[in-house]
Amino acid sequence: MKRAAAEILREYGPFPGIDRVNGVTYDGKNVWFASGDKLNALDPDSGKIVRSIDVASDAGTAFDGEYLYQIAEDRIHKVDPKIGKIVATIPAPGNGGDSGMAWAEGSLWVGEYRAHKIHQIDPETGNVIRTIESKRVVTGVTWVDGELWHATWEGEEGDLVRVDPATGDVLQELAMPSGVSGLESDGGGCFFCGGGSSGKIKAAKRPGHRAIPGKV
Repeated sequence: MKRAAAEILREYGPFPGIDRVNGVTYDGKNVWFASGDKLNALDPDSGKIVRSIDVASDAGTAFDGEYLYQIAEDRIHKVDPKIGKIVATIPAPGNGGDSGMAWAEGSLWVGEYRAHKIHQIDPETGNVIRTIESKRVVTGVTWVDGELWHATWEGEEGDLVRVDPATGDVLQELAMPSGVSGLESDGGGCFFCGGGSSGKIKAAKRPGHRAIPGKV
């Protein structure tokens, strides 16, 4: 399989007072990203942070259309962005080894970093519904148009990887300029990719689709 280079559309950051990007999601308007002790809403047009919520944010972030979900060590917090408060908590499947997270089809999909796994879990209980074995380290997860993509970060290198949801086999690989710490699709032709300790977010083009960051 040919490993193609990802096309970078735009870079955001670094942002004042923020050293890391730990997880990324998209609410249809803003890109939310985890930075250790806050969830930050980034306007993808202006590139500016428009809001922050105080919440532990060690790894992946997801949005279900109403609520944000945020991994904090061995827990997943459900956050109401309207009031900026945690409204529920469930256990994380990797017990502290979790990384990326996404919402799709009524479930949370949680990456377990070193185990090379993606777990589909019940958002109410945290119970694991099924597990997909990946061939690569998992640092971010997203679903778009029935395609399952995850991010990797090994050494100084990173990739965006499309895998078969049934077998975990790698179907497509896009090489990123550096490691990726979080991944989310805008539902169209763009992936938002966390840049870990660079404190930046990159917008990368989804192959075969017209892409303007944040414009579906």
